Amino acid sequence: MKMDVMNVRRLIPTAVLAGAVALGTTALTSCSGAEAVGGKDGKLGVTASFYPLQFVAEQIGKEHVKVDGLTKPGVEPHDLEITPKQTAQLGEADVVLYLKNLQPAVDKAVAQSGVKSIVDAATLTELEAHGDSGHDHGSEQPHAEGEAHAEGEAHAEGGHDDSHGESGTDPHVWLDPVKYAEIAKGVGAALEKADPDHAADYKKNTDELVGKLTALDTEFKDGLKNTASRTFITTHSAFGYLAERYGLDQEGISGVDPESEPSPARMKELQAVAKKDNVTTVFFETLASDKTAKTLAADTGLKTDVLDPIEGITDTSQGADYFEVMRSNLKNLQKALGAK
Repeated sequence: MKMDVMNVRRLIPTAVLAGAVALGTTALTSCSGAEAVGGKDGKLGVTASFYPLQFVAEQIGKEHVKVDGLTKPGVEPHDLEITPKQTAQLGEADVVLYLKNLQPAVDKAVAQSGVKSIVDAATLTELEAHGDSGHDHGSEQPHAEGEAHAEGEAHAEGGHDDSHGESGTDPHVWLDPVKYAEIAKGVGAALEKADPDHAADYKKNTDELVGKLTALDTEFKDGLKNTASRTFITTHSAFGYLAERYGLDQEGISGVDPESEPSPARMKELQAVAKKDNVTTVFFETLASDKTAKTLAADTGLKTDVLDPIEGITDTSQGADYFEVMRSNLKNLQKALGAK
């Protein structure tokens, strides 16, 4: 069974985005030598395209950076639209962090921005294609420490359409703590280069963040080692990397759009999967309707619960930051899979 890993597309009011980006792209100037870094507050100006990259920048930069996010909390990042004025504001940042092909409008704006220090997270780890069963794709071994994966750029060719571009790569790398740590190392190196006066602090903070992600990886490995089932069903198939890392099977309900009605054939197929693989729970995300999940759950006698792709933190998130929400995801997976 083949399915896409694209998130649900939503129409986003331009006025809302204009306000969010206007607040989030304070004029900052690049510098070198003895000149002050960033704006009048002396901080390095970092613009991140969406929450996972914003979180990394904040954790590594701490008091030395001013981090602005292009995607407002609660807004789906995939179809973000940016005006020419916002593109100009983007060009005033010292460092721009984005994930190529996740947000086409951001890709275009970054290319036009003229910013010297641009970090594409797709080049910091290896992007892969995922079907329904995440663990069937490639090795689960982490990459060599400090290795930058230039092929990520090539994998991202083709644009972020319903199949994640011609290469069909899955952009949701941050849901794998090991790959997220690789991205953190790359971001840390970029901040060190952009602001050498505080390089030692960036290195220290990067090491701390990587250590926390390594510990989180261990928690997931231990927590999902012995379970009654290895299969989970979700409306949003963003968890291919997570499934691959921990030897699980991801089954998506309706492919591209988690709010769309699945076909009768797919419902029948999933009912068979649920019975065969001892599935107890159908997962949905907080930003999307739970109607589809409840429909399948009612037809199969299953429960429903939340599995969060962490594309943004809102009041409905099961945690205040990446680590808290990931641990909530782990707890929900353990319960659903019958962890022993």
